[in-house]
Amino acid sequence: MGGLISPKKPKAPPPPPPPPEKDDSEVQAAAAAERERQRKARGRASTILTGGEGLTTNASTARKRLLGE
Repeated sequence: MGGLISPKKPKAPPPPPPPPEKDDSEVQAAAAAERERQRKARGRASTILTGGEGLTTNASTARKRLLGE
């Protein structure tokens, strides 16, 4: 017998206001700053060749033979 009296549905909240318009030069400056930040982070990461534990393999101690020997 349900459905004779249904609860009132709450009204939907109003949509949020549109975001403020940004000047094209501001957008370009922010994008350039982000690219520079990523470039610097990538540059440092590429110079570190080991992890936090250091080298986990044994060093190669085999001696190479020289031409005169």
